[in-house]
Amino acid sequence: MKTKVLFLFALLLSLQVQSQSNSTSSITNTKGWKNLFGEKLEHAQYDPTIWKDSAGVLTASKDESIWSTDMYDDFILDLDFQTANGTNSGVIVHATEIKEWIPHSVEIQIADDYSEVWGKADATWQCAAIFGHQAATNKDLKRPGEWNHYTITCIGKKINIELNGRLVNECNMDDFTSSKKNPNGSNIPGWLYNPMSTLALHGHIGLQGKHAGAPIYFRNVKIKTL
Repeated sequence: MKTKVLFLFALLLSLQVQSQSNSTSSITNTKGWKNLFGEKLEHAQYDPTIWKDSAGVLTASKDESIWSTDMYDDFILDLDFQTANGTNSGVIVHATEIKEWIPHSVEIQIADDYSEVWGKADATWQCAAIFGHQAATNKDLKRPGEWNHYTITCIGKKINIELNGRLVNECNMDDFTSSKKNPNGSNIPGWLYNPMSTLALHGHIGLQGKHAGAPIYFRNVKIKTL
């Protein structure tokens, strides 16, 4: 009997790990999901000379973002991303402006934390951070050339970030009432001059392009409105 119980436990654990590793297909095959940018980028605002879709993989040749044509409030965003050596990019939510998006949005950071430059950067500039505001914890980031998985949930002023099946960041925008200092006393970059607590929630969703000289790759970018 004990052997049978141990076998069933091992089987359940194996299925759980497999489910996490295939979370894109398992989560987004349920009802209510759609491609954020459409099947052929018909629901995207972007420069076609910069952004390319090759066999379902999005990448950019310059530091220009691609944006959803629709604006969203509460949602779950699910996607895969792959870094290269030195990548610095991001997922942008709650963007009320797409030309001057940086102070009018929230950026969930993507970075090659294994590189010398980003590995030594402030933790709020590293992967899965709310950029400039709150670092991620308990990360299991894969190396450049491997696919990572993000599930980003935005409900009201709350933002939860899962990286590779693990919750690594929980942010309440209402806690960030200053444009100078974060609640823990750390400095906020000067270009983020709007306190996060004051940002509007109805906004576009975007992906940052080739920033800091290194490429970024995205695939399976799905959204479910709540």
